[in-house]
Amino acid sequence: MKRENLNYAREISVSVDPGVVYLALTKEIGTWWAPKSDVINKVGDIATFQFPPTFWTMKATQLIPDTLIELECIEAYHIDESIPHSAREEWLGTKLVWNLSTCASGTTIQFVHEGLTPQLVCYDVCEAGWDHFFVRELYAYLVSKIPA
Repeated sequence: MKRENLNYAREISVSVDPGVVYLALTKEIGTWWAPKSDVINKVGDIATFQFPPTFWTMKATQLIPDTLIELECIEAYHIDESIPHSAREEWLGTKLVWNLSTCASGTTIQFVHEGLTPQLVCYDVCEAGWDHFFVRELYAYLVSKIPA
């Protein structure tokens, strides 16, 4: 049973330094998430992430190297055959928040998509998407960075 008021949230840990993770979430985000992506360098940067024709434009609202990345969705155009036209802008105003912390094995990454809650029409497809891209793709990308 889904709890209607809970944001999408997941956590992974990987054996790399927080700096490697921070880089993957800012300048290398197109290698594991949206294939057509702008990089994020500083607070205030505007970046668009595309799965054409779908795209989301985000503004970097908080960046603390090796610790925190927060992006706010300022434009959304989500096309998926499983969701109606009315849900294309559901991400508008939501936030992607990654908190990084050092752990015994390397870095723990806590990810919350604030505003992505089960009452949204796109929730199921977005949950599956984040589970694929955050839990699996980002993890695999970071594991590939572990020194031999």
